[in-house]
Amino acid sequence: MSGLCSERVAIVTGAGRGLGRAHALALAAEGAKVVVNDLGVGLDGTGSGTGPAQLVVDEIVARGGQAVAHGGDIATTEGAASLIRVAVETYGRLDTLVNNAGFLRDRMLVNLGEDDWDAVMRVHLKGHFLPLKYAAAHWRAEAKAGRAPAARVVNTSSGAGLLGSVGQGNYSAAKAGIIGLTLVAAAEMGRYGVLVNAIAPAARTRMTEATFAETMAAPDTGFDAMAPENVSPLVVWLGSAASAGVTGRVFEAEGGRITVMEGWGPGPTADKGARWSPAGAGEAVLKLLAEARVPEPVYGAR
Repeated sequence: MSGLCSERVAIVTGAGRGLGRAHALALAAEGAKVVVNDLGVGLDGTGSGTGPAQLVVDEIVARGGQAVAHGGDIATTEGAASLIRVAVETYGRLDTLVNNAGFLRDRMLVNLGEDDWDAVMRVHLKGHFLPLKYAAAHWRAEAKAGRAPAARVVNTSSGAGLLGSVGQGNYSAAKAGIIGLTLVAAAEMGRYGVLVNAIAPAARTRMTEATFAETMAAPDTGFDAMAPENVSPLVVWLGSAASAGVTGRVFEAEGGRITVMEGWGPGPTADKGARWSPAGAGEAVLKLLAEARVPEPVYGAR
């Protein structure tokens, strides 16, 4: 390995399994000291246990790296604040935050309960906001003390957040919110040396291997395009000092493919210079739609 993250301290949330585990191992392989956070919950967010996080720590240590487990709930004030404290108190600094934790409670909208909506929004959106808030406060204090950091945040969105996904209204809304949060954080925190980006990964995890079983199945031979380890090199680079100047961006990562995603921008426009009538507005809209780019199909229905 190149030692791209040598001397850096990284936090990865939801790192006990799947993508988070792959990211933690990849960061450690490049020299980072890693705080491995995982609450140990099931696919739907129920239950708890620090076992998965400690197993990843043990893997890292067995390979000659340095890591410590954190089993707190990062969607709570105390859990998120303690996550940052563990990094700083254990290793003396914090350089990279990878927000990855999440789970699913899929339902069609007419069957989606309020509790299932709240739980998914909490773990994905609030679970990004709170660690980011406390990490940002730490880095701002460092910058004001004359110790300007080369800090990095990598948030985890999804194709569901970019394009929508049938049966995942709560998950899609949360993942879209993460993109908005990423853009705001990049704009606010750049002055303190903090760069913030997001990825929209496609990989085989507990959350995808059942929902998209055929697409996610591992091949008998050849390149396993859906292995979560394929996404981690981009995360490692974005989390390193080498990504200087890259902020406020969203990247789709799948197999060997990396795509810079381009968000909302003005399309065809009609300006009457006066108030439209309803019929006139409708006629204008139909003409504009005929000129506009056809939107991508809903994610999961492709």
